[in-house]
Amino acid sequence: MTDRPLTLMAVHAHPDDEATGTGGILARYAAEGIRTVLVTCTDGGCGDGPGGVKPGDPRHDPAAVALMRRKELEASCEVLKVSDLEMLDYADSGMAGWAGNDAPGSFWQTPVEEGAARLAELMRHYRPDVVVTYDENGFYGHPDHIQAHRITMAALEMTELTPKVYWTTMPRSLMRRFGEIMREFHEDMPEPDPAEAAALAEIGLPDDEITTWVDTTAFSGQKFDALAAHASQGENIFFLKMGKERFGELMGVETFVRVKDATGAAVPENDLFAGLR
Repeated sequence: MTDRPLTLMAVHAHPDDEATGTGGILARYAAEGIRTVLVTCTDGGCGDGPGGVKPGDPRHDPAAVALMRRKELEASCEVLKVSDLEMLDYADSGMAGWAGNDAPGSFWQTPVEEGAARLAELMRHYRPDVVVTYDENGFYGHPDHIQAHRITMAALEMTELTPKVYWTTMPRSLMRRFGEIMREFHEDMPEPDPAEAAALAEIGLPDDEITTWVDTTAFSGQKFDALAAHASQGENIFFLKMGKERFGELMGVETFVRVKDATGAAVPENDLFAGLR
């Protein structure tokens, strides 16, 4: 036995990802006295600038955007009661196909071994009992999400630690529901072309392949407020358009796939720390 607190480490790509995918668990486990560590890999400089100025616009200043988004991230962490925020501060690579993918110093161009070595040092320092990140496709194919997955899995191999490891996911039943809701809010939204529809249908997992369903209903208000803290990106955060009540009805469970485990805890499970307490 040890006096060291149980520790959750979430590894995310950009400011605001922590709230979208794991805001519920970060808030819930913090409330249960678990140490929550957030590692954000990029500076978010490819996000919208003040007034919604988009990357590529001559008025878009990535350095100023990164500074603004760091302040928003810190505010989000305060809402979620995150114990420790660590930023690797790689340059945001932008969406797949953007020029930033090829920019020297971008996260996508960083050798996996380099990023993994830095993350491994943080893992050795915090000694997480649970690590959460994305799957091999970064959930939806974003280069920085894929890179976050790669450095996390490589970092684990560099350490002697044996935490439970989870990848974020969504049940496809809920993904279909989101599609219906988006059309409620955007009546003029065109139907996706067949190729796009097929790609969207592959996001997430069939419900019976999800190993871990964590009830975060009591913390959905914190999750909404954490998303709202990223005000500069509000145009891109669809969930904020629902309003807090509707958001709480739909976002009361966060789901994961368990990919590494030394506890033998049975699945499906409803607690990332099953077998550890």
